Amino acid sequence: MFHPGELKAQQKAGFTPPAAAIYTAMPQQHRLFYAGLSQFYFSVAGADGYPVAGILQGAPGFVQALDETHLRIVSGALNTFPGFPELRPGMAAGGLGLDFSNRRRNRVNGVIESVTPDFITLAVRESFGNCPQYIQRRNLPESESQRLPESELLVSLDADARYLVAAADTFFIASRAPEAGADISHRGGPPGFIGLQQGKLKIADYAGNRYMNTLGNLLLEPRCALLIPDFHQGAALHIQGRAEIIWQQAERYLLVTPERITRLRQLLPAAGLAVEYAASTLAINKKG
Repeated sequence: MFHPGELKAQQKAGFTPPAAAIYTAMPQQHRLFYAGLSQFYFSVAGADGYPVAGILQGAPGFVQALDETHLRIVSGALNTFPGFPELRPGMAAGGLGLDFSNRRRNRVNGVIESVTPDFITLAVRESFGNCPQYIQRRNLPESESQRLPESELLVSLDADARYLVAAADTFFIASRAPEAGADISHRGGPPGFIGLQQGKLKIADYAGNRYMNTLGNLLLEPRCALLIPDFHQGAALHIQGRAEIIWQQAERYLLVTPERITRLRQLLPAAGLAVEYAASTLAINKKG
């Protein structure tokens, strides 16, 4: 169930391998959930080996489960995010459905089975849910277009980018493990949980489901991608780099060295601030 990197990460964190609810097929409630989404987070790796952490957008129904082991995505949704490589059958891919309005999220990882002008079909290898911990409740409007957002390559994190990082309470991280597949995961916390240290991003890794999917991947392949959204402006940063895990007894940290930074404008429909912080995040605030 767990690959060697995940088992090593669990050991380093002092966990025994948990009884994981990871399935090889999508439960019916997951299949129905995906069909109601207007946003779907998606990850594949480019020819250079670096993952891409992207978001696909469309009218509800643009993501559909054909059956319990196949997820179909409207190909036109690729036009809503720049930076994806050309998708081909056999590519490992990770998907995350997240409904900010009710803080529900489910993940699906697998292999692209087919690509046509109309649809991308993902053959599911792993399907599992995550608890709503650290998700900030938001009401996100549906995107009104499928045009590619404006993008700008940055040499380094400029003042606007540093402000976005400091204010962020949410980001998504894409990782992969050779021979074990791709993954994209949500991370959340109070503003400031992503810090800056000598040009690197220092990210607190809060307790989660103990599966250690992301950290396990990073132990085997440190290259990763971060998508840090600015929900207020409808923008985002996409950062590809290498991650180092700082293992400490009380708390773990990710230290990500940016190697390619892209600013994305008009990526998301502007949604304003979070309407409710999760209780788990408030508890983190109380701890300081």
